[in-house]
Amino acid sequence: MAKIDIRKVRKMYGKDEVIHGVDLRINKGEFVVILGPSGCGKSTLLRMIAGLEDISGGEIAIGGTVVNNLEPRQRGCAMVFQNYALYPHMTVAENIGYALKVAGMKKSDRLVKVAAVARSVGLEEFLDRKPGQLSGGQRQRVAMARAIIREPKVFLFDEPLSNLDAKLRVQMRHEIRRIHNRIKATSVFVTHDQHEGMTLADRMVIMNKGTIDQVGTPEDVYDRPATTYVAGFIGSPAMNFLDGQVDYDRGGVVLGDGTVMRLAKMPQVVNGTMVQLGLRPETLGLAGAGRGALDVTFEFAEELGSGRLYHVRHEDIPLTVMMAEKHRFTEGDRLSLVVNDATLHLFDAATGKRIEMTVMDRVKETA
Repeated sequence: MAKIDIRKVRKMYGKDEVIHGVDLRINKGEFVVILGPSGCGKSTLLRMIAGLEDISGGEIAIGGTVVNNLEPRQRGCAMVFQNYALYPHMTVAENIGYALKVAGMKKSDRLVKVAAVARSVGLEEFLDRKPGQLSGGQRQRVAMARAIIREPKVFLFDEPLSNLDAKLRVQMRHEIRRIHNRIKATSVFVTHDQHEGMTLADRMVIMNKGTIDQVGTPEDVYDRPATTYVAGFIGSPAMNFLDGQVDYDRGGVVLGDGTVMRLAKMPQVVNGTMVQLGLRPETLGLAGAGRGALDVTFEFAEELGSGRLYHVRHEDIPLTVMMAEKHRFTEGDRLSLVVNDATLHLFDAATGKRIEMTVMDRVKETA
């Protein structure tokens, strides 16, 4: 195991800066997921840790040693790629043991170690097969076994499940987490899939255009998103947003049509601040018109099996509500949104940053 320290790291391609002074510490034995959409810089950051990309500024240390100028093989990392990167002409056993062969380990010792690692990932029955004779999940296990056998200080995963079907992705997520729990190596996993992040991570790192928006446990990131970007990215279905203005005299946030969304706790900002109100679909409900916090018009519903996703509209703003209860509404029905204000999120409209809320003992002055 080794900790990873990323300090003021930058990456330039010509005049274009794609990583902007990133700081991050990954603790020994921790499973960290770097999450974000395509083009946010997550894979570039991973490749800089591995030594597959040069660092334009700052430094990366693994186990206390600065590795900026070290070759990939000198860094103590093992990487698992999206495309498996297996040798097609070699058997599973030969693929798994190749690094040991290159290192000069005796064949008898090598075979013992290959057999042990193959058992740990459920491949003992496939050692004589070629990669072309395996399923996608089996090939991914071979790639993981090849990394495990090197006994690395750090595991690096670059979107390793992207080529698998939905069912197999779930199975392999469980397999990766079990292997991590067993070998306790420091693991860094890059993905654009929030489900992988939420289920695998000890901590998640949410990247946005070459910077880090938030670092935290999956629960922290979901319950207390630091920005509107994080709030909109984490959660399925995505969070709803409404624009409004803080009004202490009216006890809440006034929306553009004059509707007041009343709050039990008020934001720690000056009166009149423009904000975005965030509402997660699963925290909302629907009632008859005029009986909730916000009047809406029903459009259509999506069946989820365990519940339904209701699509409604307030003025020109589409909103989604996820409920276990299965109601039958007709397009155009007037309904009300039922809101638990304890589950509301508030963000500064100008900066996109989270605004904390508290019980106020006095009205703030208007800026």
